[in-house]
Amino acid sequence: MLNPLRLFRAMWFDLLGSRSLAWQLIRRDISAKYRQSFLGLFWAFLPALIMAAGFSLARGSGVINIGKTDLPYPAYIMFSMTLWQTFVEALNAPVQAVAGAKSMLCRVNFPREALILAKLGEVGFNFGIKLIFIVALFLWFRIPVTWSAILAPVALIHLIAFGTFLGLLLAPISALYQDVSMALTLMTGLWLFVTPVVYPIPQTGAFAQIVALNPVTPLLVTVRELATTGIVSNPTGFWIASAIALFGLLFAWIFYRLALPFVVERISS
Repeated sequence: MLNPLRLFRAMWFDLLGSRSLAWQLIRRDISAKYRQSFLGLFWAFLPALIMAAGFSLARGSGVINIGKTDLPYPAYIMFSMTLWQTFVEALNAPVQAVAGAKSMLCRVNFPREALILAKLGEVGFNFGIKLIFIVALFLWFRIPVTWSAILAPVALIHLIAFGTFLGLLLAPISALYQDVSMALTLMTGLWLFVTPVVYPIPQTGAFAQIVALNPVTPLLVTVRELATTGIVSNPTGFWIASAIALFGLLFAWIFYRLALPFVVERISS
């Protein structure tokens, strides 16, 4: 019978013991990623620039009616897309980590948490690059910053935690079936359009209810509001989504620990 205390103790010590290997993996992966890219670090914020340019042109020409936003629209969409990118990277991180380390998992005994920590470190590094872009964005559009901006990283951690929670649940399955990665691409593409990234939060109608029920909505919007206006429009929704993210992350970690040995045995045979 599984002893919960023994399991949590093993999880904690493996998490601590994985730091050194995780750091080596972070350095290797980041170096390989940007060394083989012509545009290099520019890829960290290129999608936000392209999305902002496309939607700004469509809005300016009257093709789409976005509605009024609290920030200048190009700044609104670039900042929101940067947050959305970070969420998607956190969601994909565990899936990519396990799928890319199949041979290593079969041959070497090491704390499996190192794979996840390494990918989350890469997410943090990428956001650090994006942060330079965000600061430049705020300066260019002369967006005022309030004291609440110091709380924005806390809300951002909750957004990353929610993505990691979902990714951890899918990671063991993704090692067996490549369909998971392909389905994630489709799912996040659809998910983007029910999240207020390119438009303000709708107030009425069935679509407004769908957007409100989307757990990413209060997390992403709260980060944006703390960094800009300082007025959180939906604190209850934020804390509910945060609770789901944090408790879900613990559950997903346990699932990851218990499921991965069976996955490794399956792919080794």
